[in-house]
Amino acid sequence: MRALMNPVIAQIKQSPVAVRTLPFFIFILLTAAQGWFGEGGRYWLYLLKSIVGGWLLWTFRRQISEMRWKVSVEAVVVGIAVFVVWIGLSPALRAMGIDPSWTVLKSKATPWNPFNYFGHAVLAWFFVSVRIAGSSVVVPPLEEVFYRSFVYRYILKRDFLRVPLGQFDWTPFLMTSILFAFTHIEWLAGLLCGFAYQSLVCWKKRLGDAITAHAITNFLLGGWVVYKNAWEFW
Repeated sequence: MRALMNPVIAQIKQSPVAVRTLPFFIFILLTAAQGWFGEGGRYWLYLLKSIVGGWLLWTFRRQISEMRWKVSVEAVVVGIAVFVVWIGLSPALRAMGIDPSWTVLKSKATPWNPFNYFGHAVLAWFFVSVRIAGSSVVVPPLEEVFYRSFVYRYILKRDFLRVPLGQFDWTPFLMTSILFAFTHIEWLAGLLCGFAYQSLVCWKKRLGDAITAHAITNFLLGGWVVYKNAWEFW
């Protein structure tokens, strides 16, 4: 199997587009498949997609030169601020009779809560840990590379590697953030989140701070979900 995969991986590594998009699309495909195997299958598939996504990012790490985590005061502040907006905005708007979410998708979605399926068991805590780890370690670099390294720059120029990461332009700024919002049920929070992370990239002229901010947001959100029993955020 490894002998068969090596030529394929080597070919993918030759494409700057492929190494930045394939991990994201495979992750999304596995996300879509989570409902195909029943309630229990969705938790195992989250584990699978986290492993596969992490492996792909690790495999292509040398080809994605901008994928380097950077810790800065700005990244920490943005990460915390986005978390506060994420948990506070939607409830506040709903209290005013406004639903800032994709209502159709939300009505069809079952809250991601392993305790409902496994009970308060070791396996439930295992999958909670998997979710927090996957969303904090795998998702941030995967999404930031796709949206803010590839999509943003590709909108500006097909030869996207010639576009500096910090170059600001309203068209890709808005389009990338809208696309990011579209992939989240809480679309308004996702839109503001996209604005914040993209602004951080343009401000710091690198991707690593946005990866760190994204990781902080997701880690805090995971802790909030468990602590407050707020499974609707997952």
